[in-house]
Amino acid sequence: MKNWWKILTVLLLVFTVAVGMLSDVPRLAILNETIRNLYFHVPMWFGMILILLMSVVYAIKYLRKPSIKNDIIAHEAAKVGILFGVLGIVTGMEWAKFTWGEYWSNDPKQNGAAIGLLIYFAYLVLRSSFAEQQQRARISAVYNIFAFAALIPLLFILPRLTDSLHPGNGGNPGFNAYDLDSSLRLVFYPAVLGWTLLGIWIVNVKSRFELLRQRIYENV
Repeated sequence: MKNWWKILTVLLLVFTVAVGMLSDVPRLAILNETIRNLYFHVPMWFGMILILLMSVVYAIKYLRKPSIKNDIIAHEAAKVGILFGVLGIVTGMEWAKFTWGEYWSNDPKQNGAAIGLLIYFAYLVLRSSFAEQQQRARISAVYNIFAFAALIPLLFILPRLTDSLHPGNGGNPGFNAYDLDSSLRLVFYPAVLGWTLLGIWIVNVKSRFELLRQRIYENV
């Protein structure tokens, strides 16, 4: 029974892919069939934010109560969050090619997402530059907090203050305002939950593996 959420994750993702690809979708100008990317691109970004938030929570926990477990979970969650961010950018670029005419339009949302990911790539570089475990964990935890604090305005505030092609930004209405009907919500919400749970599952596996590796290293 402890693994019920893993079974739920598989069911949600199977449902997302199967129903998302085979069900009817609204026939909207320009978007047409590409609106199915709503089940992949947007949930991956939701998952990224929640998993990076999880990383920040464990970074704060490490600063309050230093332990190798807290550091490992914060690190692994950051890596999985970055992976989801890269997948979000790639799926977004594919969507942009069909709807905006090119993969990269220097849209504020695209640029903000790219800068945010570069900030987190710098987090990985920073960690690799320290050999001593406690120093690496402490400095990385502080950087992790500031990285997340910078990511939020880059994605959700600055794009709203200028012209943007992206739905929901710069005066451009979001999907929910005019066309996220019940058929889309039926798949969209399970997709958000499914992709987020998948990310948490990956973090769980990678963290347990890294903890085991650390214990083996200490006993050698």
